[in-house]
Amino acid sequence: MDKIEITGGKSLHGKIKISGSKNSALPILAASLLTQDKISVSNVPNLSDIFSMLKLLESLNVKIDKKKNRIDLISSTPRSLLAHYNLVRKMRASFLILGPLLARYGEAKVSLPGGCAIGNRPVNLHLEGLGRMGVTFKIENGYVTGSIKGRLKGAKINLNQISVGATENLLMAATLAEGTTIINNAAKEPEISDLSKLLIKMGANIEGFGTKKIVINGVEKLKSCSYKIMPDRIESGTYALCVFGCGGTVKLENVNNEVCNHLIKVLKQLKSLQLKKIDNGTGLLIKKKKNIEISLIVRTKEYPGFPTDLQAQLTSSLLKTKGRSEIVENIFENRFMHIGELIRMGANLKQNGSKVIVKNCKKLKGAEVMATDLRASSCLVIAALMAHGKTTINRVYHLDRGYENLEKKLKLCGAQIKRVRS
Repeated sequence: MDKIEITGGKSLHGKIKISGSKNSALPILAASLLTQDKISVSNVPNLSDIFSMLKLLESLNVKIDKKKNRIDLISSTPRSLLAHYNLVRKMRASFLILGPLLARYGEAKVSLPGGCAIGNRPVNLHLEGLGRMGVTFKIENGYVTGSIKGRLKGAKINLNQISVGATENLLMAATLAEGTTIINNAAKEPEISDLSKLLIKMGANIEGFGTKKIVINGVEKLKSCSYKIMPDRIESGTYALCVFGCGGTVKLENVNNEVCNHLIKVLKQLKSLQLKKIDNGTGLLIKKKKNIEISLIVRTKEYPGFPTDLQAQLTSSLLKTKGRSEIVENIFENRFMHIGELIRMGANLKQNGSKVIVKNCKKLKGAEVMATDLRASSCLVIAALMAHGKTTINRVYHLDRGYENLEKKLKLCGAQIKRVRS
């Protein structure tokens, strides 16, 4: 099992090219199931989660032609509409094939999903919404089986809590439904807008994406298109927090105005961190000024609030900052598994339920630590870059699910980091 070794204590200086968004790419790849025509997707990140989704699509008779960071997909009728446990267990986003399969074929059998163990993320919102569109479900032996006679029916769906995955699944299903579907309390993330823009290029009729109310007028079929995936805002935020923790100046390339504006907003409380849009919004210059005392309160929220996917990285970036900060996790109930590993390195942290208090630690020291999930792994990378001495991070397969060429990108900015292959 691979490890990453980091010798910390250096500031970061250089350029980092941001990859395409993982959280956009996964539903966009799943959307290829909605048509028999070719879908060509570019700016696809080279990640293990992407490989898992492609393997799952291939099992459903999708022909895949991969060229650098572009992927062509042609979806033909599969021999079986079964998404087996072995293909779904590693990644929660695999469940996003359910809506497209039901919309195009009227039936599907999908294993209950896996992914990071960061809390209870039930699929009931997906099933209740699809049930409103006429699907009958049964759950047995770890599988969800759904079926409907004829086409899905447009419906008014009121999500009782905001869910990115449920919004995506219902949005894709509704494109081929008969009549109009309204999704109320929909997720507003930029990745929802990215998926919607792809579907519109395929011929879908969608209004209101990016708001709490999405209206979809179903069409009979979707067509071929080419689409470029948006840049990854979580990867961008992770490197911005690397600079905040370590100091230095780094230019992020291959971003866009939406990513820049979002990061400038959610990181504005970090007074010693300067973020400036450059190159007409395709670049973001990040600079750490002198290390001033900061005391802040951050609560994770759905977009456009502070992302839960940056909570762990923020925690580690604050470890050497003077002051007392409070971070409250409101999205997932089990997203503080990194706290114990940071304490092993000397972090001055105290957790109380969904809240963690961060105080300045006298000395952050390298240690052997273990990644527990995707974002916790990048949090440990930030802590290791800040620490004195060498840190060895185990179980970095979590990192490979969401960060493309992380070691190479950081090394180009002066970090002492290497992968040790077992």
